[in-house]
Amino acid sequence: MSVIYLLLTISIVVALVFFAAFIISVRSGQYDDSYTPSVRMLFEDEVVKNTTIDPNTKIKKSNQLNKKQNL
Repeated sequence: MSVIYLLLTISIVVALVFFAAFIISVRSGQYDDSYTPSVRMLFEDEVVKNTTIDPNTKIKKSNQLNKKQNL
């Protein structure tokens, strides 16, 4: 039974060490993304379709403008 207490204590200590390392790395800025903002302008934005639901038929209908843009 004493082995369970020992293993439980060791696992909690290891978990706390990993949690402290994670907090330190976040505060130091290791996970900050400095690459994506510089290349964001190179990629096109996805076209968002504007759809509405007709209350009488419960069918989604696309805007006419979106159909013209896709041609």
